[in-house]
Amino acid sequence: IGSFIKQFYAGTPFIPREVWVQQEFEEMGLVGQWLTKRRGQNVKFVIPKKGQKERLVELAAKNALLVLSQDKEKIKREELKTIGAMNQVGEWLGLSGVKRIEAFDISNISGFESVGSMVVYEDGRPRRNDYRKFKIKTVQGPNDYASMEQVLTRRFRRYLDGDEKFNARPDLLLIDGGGNHVRVACRVLETMGLDIPAFGMVKDDRHRTRALVAPDGREIGIQAIPAVFALIGQIQEETHRFAIEFH
Repeated sequence: IGSFIKQFYAGTPFIPREVWVQQEFEEMGLVGQWLTKRRGQNVKFVIPKKGQKERLVELAAKNALLVLSQDKEKIKREELKTIGAMNQVGEWLGLSGVKRIEAFDISNISGFESVGSMVVYEDGRPRRNDYRKFKIKTVQGPNDYASMEQVLTRRFRRYLDGDEKFNARPDLLLIDGGGNHVRVACRVLETMGLDIPAFGMVKDDRHRTRALVAPDGREIGIQAIPAVFALIGQIQEETHRFAIEFH
């Protein structure tokens, strides 16, 4: 209740004089002070015990249960599209327990002002708080391989050093590019003693994701499974968009 009230009233200009709740919640006094400050007048919480107010609070609870019941099937369908697609990616690649995917891309103009992007998907959904940007240092000219090596080295060095901004370990790496890009990623991971599978993402002539590329150069077609095709395509587009936007 407390979390919902803070979230709801942080996004609406209207603050009422009274808020009726079913029971006390943590930090109720502090939340009341915050609402009072936002309104400019006293705001109090009321826990109705009888009469019309109690019936209205009960009606709100019944409405919440009704909405949850109606949305249950929708929630299941969403999970099939997200977590289900993630599981299918793992199965297609012969991996188990793929929950977190990190994808990387490099952006520059003829080698100048190179930057790197790191996009994160967990359970099939973008986790934007974990996105990271990198300014490429020391690499001269349009050298995507050296730039990718630097980005990945910096990312996983900070992981090994215990940096809280990089403390999550991915189950799968996706690199925007072909076999050479993937081999660069594998070399970085091997040097750092990390056993994390990596694959490249390649596009067709119409700039749509065509396949994944294994470190040995073998292409793995993904168009046969719509959920996998859609998820990988979305990840590649999001990684590219984030890199371009930062650049």
